[in-house]
Amino acid sequence: MSWNFETDPDFQKKLDWMERFVQEEVEPLTYVLDCHPYDVTNEARNKLVKPLQAEVRRQGLWACHLGPELGGQGYGQVKLTLMNEILGRAGYASIVFGCQAPDTGNAEIIAHYGTQAQKDKYLMPLLEGDIVSSFSMTEPQGGSDPKVFTTSAVLDGDEWVINGEKWFSSHAHLASFLITMAVTDPDAASPHKRMSTFIVPAHLPGVEILRNMPHGASKHPGHAYMRYNNVRIPKDHILGPRGEGFAVVQTRLGGGRIHHAMRTIAQCKKALDMMCERALSRYTQGSQLSEKGMVQAWIADSWAEIEQFRLLVLQTAWKIDHYKDYLKVRKDISAVKLMAPRVFHAVASRALQVHGSLGLTPDMPIMSQVLESYHMGLADGPTEVHQITVAKQLLRNYRGTNRKFPTEYIPYKTEEAEKKFAGRIGVRAMEHAG
Repeated sequence: MSWNFETDPDFQKKLDWMERFVQEEVEPLTYVLDCHPYDVTNEARNKLVKPLQAEVRRQGLWACHLGPELGGQGYGQVKLTLMNEILGRAGYASIVFGCQAPDTGNAEIIAHYGTQAQKDKYLMPLLEGDIVSSFSMTEPQGGSDPKVFTTSAVLDGDEWVINGEKWFSSHAHLASFLITMAVTDPDAASPHKRMSTFIVPAHLPGVEILRNMPHGASKHPGHAYMRYNNVRIPKDHILGPRGEGFAVVQTRLGGGRIHHAMRTIAQCKKALDMMCERALSRYTQGSQLSEKGMVQAWIADSWAEIEQFRLLVLQTAWKIDHYKDYLKVRKDISAVKLMAPRVFHAVASRALQVHGSLGLTPDMPIMSQVLESYHMGLADGPTEVHQITVAKQLLRNYRGTNRKFPTEYIPYKTEEAEKKFAGRIGVRAMEHAG
């Protein structure tokens, strides 16, 4: 058995370069660019971002989640996890490294299920960073539960006609195309066989943005309330087999949840960094904050929680690489998903408290982190759904008992032990041991 917590030295050099590059070149972009990071039409943004993207390409670190045939490195989840731990500190980092959500997941779907024509038209410009896309799945009345989706796609000759509303469609106002789910087979016996997945060009008549909303403290709208009003798309714009939409979108969710988690860890570490600096800088009530027992407890708890969560994420990433089957790691991925908002909220809230009223202001990023922790509890399925998944997966490995008392009932155990050792020790020895 081999077990090692060290990173390969050659890959560690890449991580070290990334850390310096993100800190020195990427993080400052947030403070000088007054536009959405995904706005590929903004000249000021492109003037600063494109040279950084070119440098990332020269380093061989562009879109590393994709295989060499698509311009990436084909890294496994452990390496991608370690990379995202660095990229999560800066808002522009994922764009600069060609691994921004939802484009990463959308690219994986098209790479896996798309025809060559779809890849040429949509995937290649996406991979080059020339366009961005949207993932348009959830609905106002049903959230992220596909079993209650009502958006429909009806085949009419050589076209699909899509009607319905979608909620929180990511970056729809900037997207060149959207990947959406719609009901194509409403009478299928299984709810998971009723939907299909489609590529919808954003410029088509009937693709309507009803309301474009930022979330948290962001000043840039990023998520749209949408209506598909008799939108006609070519018949060949379906992704994967008809009725397999649920399976198609699962292609993007497993790895995406791991990457979200590691980027969350990056933000947790940033919150801890701010907490420690503030504790060593602020003097009140006769001593530094760092000398007060409660603040020390917050710092210790935060560090321990981050490290525990980080190990869970890395172990899950390792299992994905090992089994190469997301279904075998479903429990682990759900556990990661349910822990991410808890740890993030706990650490960011402590950091805010140590900063006092300053932490509530937009002059510090902490309030944004607290709000983002709630977002993490909703994105890619609410925390409660993942709790249920973990519990169900665990319970499959257990069985109840038909006996009057539980298996660990001590009189049962004593009786079984006496039978096991009968004849080998005397009664007095048994009584003495008891």
